[in-house]
Amino acid sequence: MEATYSSALLQNVVQELTRLPGIGRKSALRLALHLLRQPAEVGTALGESIIKLRNEVQYCKRCHTISDGEKCMICSNPKREQSIVCVVEDIRDLMAIENTSQYNGVYHVLGGIISPMEGIGPADLEIASLFEKVLEGTVTEIILALPSTVEGDTTNFYLYKTLKETPVTITTIARGIPVGDELDYTDEITLGRSILNRQVYQGMGK
Repeated sequence: MEATYSSALLQNVVQELTRLPGIGRKSALRLALHLLRQPAEVGTALGESIIKLRNEVQYCKRCHTISDGEKCMICSNPKREQSIVCVVEDIRDLMAIENTSQYNGVYHVLGGIISPMEGIGPADLEIASLFEKVLEGTVTEIILALPSTVEGDTTNFYLYKTLKETPVTITTIARGIPVGDELDYTDEITLGRSILNRQVYQGMGK
């Protein structure tokens, strides 16, 4: 049954909030009413920050993560080990690994994983740019940190076949993460140990 609102302005905000993942109508209403109880500058700051994010956000030309400029803060940090590249599905996985404080290399965000059922193939991902990065000759290790799913394993194997003739060492995070789990849902201690205890990738079925 459609809810009845006393204000069309409130209804519009609730409808927009329900577009966000995991936000139902009741949660959206609670958030909208909470904002109304705050000083006006709180709502203004939130609205302006969202508009600024949408209009000004960029993607790092080096690793393809979300960035404020052409190069993200991680890639431009001289204290990061530029020769070690951790390959992740998206920015959520990058942030999950960063939160462990156990990794000091850089990243490469694929922007997804190979999934024939969803029509996503290698050409739809940032795989060619990863290969180009390796050919530059400065990368010594590629860490495959993709989800422990069929699609993740398929992508791992494709990357392995693409890179196995290059001089880089190809490793994968230790399987302390349960099969089928997404990295951003894994606790920081387990994920951190998986990074530290990474193993040389042997290919599928080995």
